[in-house]
Amino acid sequence: MGNQLDRITHLNYSELPTGDPSGLEKDELRVGVAYFFSDEEEEVEDRTPSDCGFTKDHSPTEEEGPFSVSEVEYSAFCSQECIFSKLRENEDLNVYSAKTLLTMCKPGDLLELVGTAQAPHWVIYAHDDQVIHLHKGGEIRKDSLLEVSGGRRGRIVNNRYRFRPLPPDLVMQNAVGHLGLRSEEICWTNSESFAAWCRFGKREFKAGGEAHSAEQQYFLKVHLSGSGVHTLVFRSLEDMIRERRRVDASGILKELSLVNGVDSKTYQL
Repeated sequence: MGNQLDRITHLNYSELPTGDPSGLEKDELRVGVAYFFSDEEEEVEDRTPSDCGFTKDHSPTEEEGPFSVSEVEYSAFCSQECIFSKLRENEDLNVYSAKTLLTMCKPGDLLELVGTAQAPHWVIYAHDDQVIHLHKGGEIRKDSLLEVSGGRRGRIVNNRYRFRPLPPDLVMQNAVGHLGLRSEEICWTNSESFAAWCRFGKREFKAGGEAHSAEQQYFLKVHLSGSGVHTLVFRSLEDMIRERRRVDASGILKELSLVNGVDSKTYQL
């Protein structure tokens, strides 16, 4: 793969207020608008484990695990600080059936549902078999994990982002407080950004939630077997998440144009 990569040419957006509907961040509230980009996350469908690209490591029954799946591995940095790590050498990336996952979860846990060539779907575990998530249709809903998984396997990713988590009761307050809101009322562009915001409460997960500065840049290191490490540069966490999820869904790296007209660059290390 060369350093010159295809440019993303289509971004659909509309203006949204940057205010926080929960009112938890009044001291940090800034006047302005945020741009809500369309989310290309696939609708969760009914699929079998083999359809989703899973192979079973060892299991006496269909519903147990763990399962393994081929995934792109990443690490991400804000300036020099590592804020995100998904590397098989550092963590267990195996996934489990939804039924098995239910036996492992506690309220407020951050869950990731994965499948081959699909953007992961992120949810907050609530109770029983219920999760709260940003649905493909743009609504924040509470649904059964068994239904939401749609054949995908999942894992708990509380430590994927290296931010200090909120207490479980505040995580649940964030999630429950936004139930029923739709795309025109919220400032998140995908399920990951919403679920991670519930867990960590950081404005960076919102569209337009952080001020851009020349000093603060995000670096996404994509670890590709056989072709080294590619580093992409972004001006916001939201931009970086969007591109990473697109790579998960397509398997293709593309160069992302920045707001000020300066292109993000890809370096071969």
